[in-house]
Amino acid sequence: MNYNDFSSLALHADLLKNLSTLGYNEMTPIQAQSLPPILTGRDVIAQGQTGSGKTAAFGLGLLNSLEVKRFYVQSLVLCPTRELADQVAKELRRLARAIHNIKILTLCGGMPFGPQIGSLEHGAHIIVGTPGRIEEHLRKNTLRLDKLSMLVLDEADRMLDMGFQSALDAIIDKMPKARQTLFFSATYPREIQSIAERVMSDPVTIKVESTHDNSSIEEHFFCFEQSLDKDHPRTTALRLLLQHYRPESALVFCNTKRETQEIVNELCRHGFSALALHGDLEQKSRDQILVRFSNKSASILVATDVAARGLDIDSLDAVINYQIARDLEVHTHRIGRTGRAGNKGVACTLYSEKENYKLRKLEDYLNLAISAEPLPEHELLEQATIKPTMATLQIDGGKKQKIRPGDILGALTGKDGIEGKQVGKIHIFDHCAYVAVHQSSVKVALNKLSYGKLKGRSFRARHIRG
Repeated sequence: MNYNDFSSLALHADLLKNLSTLGYNEMTPIQAQSLPPILTGRDVIAQGQTGSGKTAAFGLGLLNSLEVKRFYVQSLVLCPTRELADQVAKELRRLARAIHNIKILTLCGGMPFGPQIGSLEHGAHIIVGTPGRIEEHLRKNTLRLDKLSMLVLDEADRMLDMGFQSALDAIIDKMPKARQTLFFSATYPREIQSIAERVMSDPVTIKVESTHDNSSIEEHFFCFEQSLDKDHPRTTALRLLLQHYRPESALVFCNTKRETQEIVNELCRHGFSALALHGDLEQKSRDQILVRFSNKSASILVATDVAARGLDIDSLDAVINYQIARDLEVHTHRIGRTGRAGNKGVACTLYSEKENYKLRKLEDYLNLAISAEPLPEHELLEQATIKPTMATLQIDGGKKQKIRPGDILGALTGKDGIEGKQVGKIHIFDHCAYVAVHQSSVKVALNKLSYGKLKGRSFRARHIRG
């Protein structure tokens, strides 16, 4: 028997059968190490990067112990952001496809409170949510956790970074002490150790190194003071790297919220298509920014580490560290977002001569010799910037109006419409939807949506710019 096969685990037959149909045959390292103790009921602290397969690890654990006929909240999964909560809930539903009548409910901030109360009144087996909103439901007695048997903290380190410590304490106070608790985290700061000692019972600790193949990531380091621009040396160096590598999608990490917007303003001034992602954005703005970046209608996303947690972007061409990460573990997490799934990726880090000591620390941490490279030639700044191939159209109707992706695709490609290959990703939210179309098709697509019908109704549509 291959002990990396899911079939080697004591999982219910219907779960195993579904895993096979999903193409999940062999466990990732974090799954192979964490699932056996999880399935025996042990508390577990598992450290692994995004993309390591941790959702399936805790997801299979909580689904295997679930009693569908008992209609109350049995498992709670806490996530730092709504995006991550949505991803986790989606993956849990995929893993649970073979289990009939299971109800998984998402409770996150930034969404109307009333409809969530209505959903809770109908009952749920598994809740996935953000700490602030879960605490609010507990405070208003619209959610009960008195029969909870499993608590999962996903990306526990980011929840603490984002100031959710008191909310976590309040939530844990409302659940039975006799329960199974799982912490999944990319890093393992002292704060996690402290909270684990208070709320866990003899946990098994697992650490899995980054699962990306270093050969798929080209890593480079540049001293930005070689830039000829004395006023904006670091942003000029960033522009040079973007012009040299010309990525279709690049994620730029910086250390503060204020810098994200400053960098984006400077990039846009020079003709780049860039968006800022930080913690002060309203949920609607955040959703729109993530949609535009993931559907290739914006080339560059500038983000803080906290804001970028939980992002699931396909085939990211480049990661650029505007500064060296404050936490050295975060450096590995950042660059591991590119070069995935057999694709090649580029990771670049900018630093100043004053930051040489940080570079030496990073060398020790990574156990490799770092040598600075010269910045690309300044003449590159005279070239035209790369433009996105796609554009985003917003439709003022969504799930609540029963709109589905097929409806939008049909409306766009009907008589006198555009070709199917000119339509990109479609994202549907409760009251709006976004569709990516090729830049050359914007006018025709907008006319089709504005003057045609979806579900027999007319909806407003507009081109999202800026």
